[in-house]
Amino acid sequence: MDLPVDARWFAASLVALLLLAAGFRIRGVLDRLRQRARQRRAARGEQRAFPLLESRGYRVVDSQPPAQLMLRVDGEAQEIALRADYLVERAGRRYVAEVKTGRHAPNPRNPDTRRQLLEYRLAYDVAGVLLIDMERRSIHRVDFMLDGGTRPRLPLAWLALGGLLGALGAHFL
Repeated sequence: MDLPVDARWFAASLVALLLLAAGFRIRGVLDRLRQRARQRRAARGEQRAFPLLESRGYRVVDSQPPAQLMLRVDGEAQEIALRADYLVERAGRRYVAEVKTGRHAPNPRNPDTRRQLLEYRLAYDVAGVLLIDMERRSIHRVDFMLDGGTRPRLPLAWLALGGLLGALGAHFL
């Protein structure tokens, strides 16, 4: 059967559209499968982190501890719910611990990881934040130098004031 040129173009366009739609559908299925695999890997990493923490001298106080971070947006208070992986303790100091797997997530230079750790540092009443890299089985303490990295000036001011008062006291005695 010989179709007119317009009908052949229509049939070819229809086949192309069907193939394109099928491609999008397959891509969506593959994306969901990859996401599930990442979630399973992360869950396994969290489970393996518990004995790693204990082997390094940390005592797990809580798993998946909730916290809230308060924001004010245009004058309106908003509460952000957070949930870290672990709350741990060592030598009388508490830390919030986040477990990461994969190539990029365990790096504190990764913007998503760094922002998450900073949120945890602000929301939890802890001495610091731990980043657990399950690929390398390592634990890193991440400190945010919120004062720009400068040393606190208050102790020096107190020393100067103490020296001044001492000199004045010696002068008047």
